[in-house]
Amino acid sequence: MSVTVSSPSSTTERMPRSAAIAAGAVAVMVVGQFAMLAVVPVVIVVVSTWRNVALRALRWWAAGVAVAFATPLVLWAIGPDRAPSLSKDMHPALAAVVVAAALAYVAAWVVVRRRRAVPPTGE
Repeated sequence: MSVTVSSPSSTTERMPRSAAIAAGAVAVMVVGQFAMLAVVPVVIVVVSTWRNVALRALRWWAAGVAVAFATPLVLWAIGPDRAPSLSKDMHPALAAVVVAAALAYVAAWVVVRRRRAVPPTGE
């Protein structure tokens, strides 16, 4: 008796939207002054990107979102006179970097999704 094991090809496996939606939520939460709650979507972006094979190309982007968000979080945590909220303590330039990193992740997700949808030529 023989068993044939076939692995799914990279073009047939669907890319999950959860990471892209979570990255968009990071941008919306930071702009809407809910930066501390944005920890949850940042974790979703990082975990789902690192656990899903279809999102392998976005690992650097996910790390960029995590580092961009961790920088103001650490500065807020170790600051001598902390504001009661991360949003009030975050410098606008750092908020812009976090939003830009999250939107860059979404843009990279769209590009990777479109490249996977295009059938290879010459076969």
